[in-house]
Amino acid sequence: MPATTVERLDLPDGDRIELHTVGRSDAARRLLVVHGLEGSIRSHYVRRILALAAACDWGATLMVFRGCGSTPNTARRFYHSGETSDLDFVFRTLRNRWPAAEWHCAAVSLGGNVLLKWLGETGDASEVQSAAAISVPFDLAAGARHISHGIARIYDRNFLRTLRDKAFAKLSLYPDLFDRAALERARSVFEFDDAVTAPVHGFAGADDYYARSSSLGFLSRIRVPTFLLSAEDDPFLPHHVLAAVATAARDNPALHVEFHARGGHVGFVTGRIPGRPQYYAERRMFEFFDGRVDTSRAPG
Repeated sequence: MPATTVERLDLPDGDRIELHTVGRSDAARRLLVVHGLEGSIRSHYVRRILALAAACDWGATLMVFRGCGSTPNTARRFYHSGETSDLDFVFRTLRNRWPAAEWHCAAVSLGGNVLLKWLGETGDASEVQSAAAISVPFDLAAGARHISHGIARIYDRNFLRTLRDKAFAKLSLYPDLFDRAALERARSVFEFDDAVTAPVHGFAGADDYYARSSSLGFLSRIRVPTFLLSAEDDPFLPHHVLAAVATAARDNPALHVEFHARGGHVGFVTGRIPGRPQYYAERRMFEFFDGRVDTSRAPG
């Protein structure tokens, strides 16, 4: 991956967010990239997207969620699956910086949920030319419960470990922010969201947070051409949720879905030469941006 230019952007509430940019400053086409839960510039899919953007002569900027960059965030809050104000602020800032550029967005997993919710909120007012979202947890409640069972519990425990570490660190700054005992009892991402994410961000509990933040409820309002790539064997989401997404896509011509039986979560690894994998998802999203994906077929 080419070297990135790192910037720490001041946010309206006094916090800071980290941006990583590649490509020429005068690029005619620019891409805003949003990572998944506990992702960063170190995430393999992020590096592949940025490298492909630079190879296509695009400019691209990764927005790193609060607390996922090189330094902790200092505000009395975290990032979460339904928080779109940071994405909106970053996009408007970059749009003003490069007003002549054509803008696209690419997002993965949790970042895809944030992106789709934002696109639904902005509707006709969006200034994005097109968007692509990979392995989105469209129904947050279904996803949180799904990863707490079976083999997917491996992911649940890994995420919980880093989320708990950040939450305990935040309590050292703001001891009254949430109930420490509730955090100590949390044994799943669902329980963490109920103990920390929900009360910190003004939700009544995890169920309220998931209901108000799930992108499934915002798909009907998206007006930007948007490509949705997911797999039925995604361990982060029960496959029946994709049927609901396909139904939403049939009623909204802006949505173009491509669902595969296999592909895992942000996987879609192909290639016939051992040791030289090819990554379908990243290539496919750029084909969509270039108008080279056949979206005339019915979704599903």
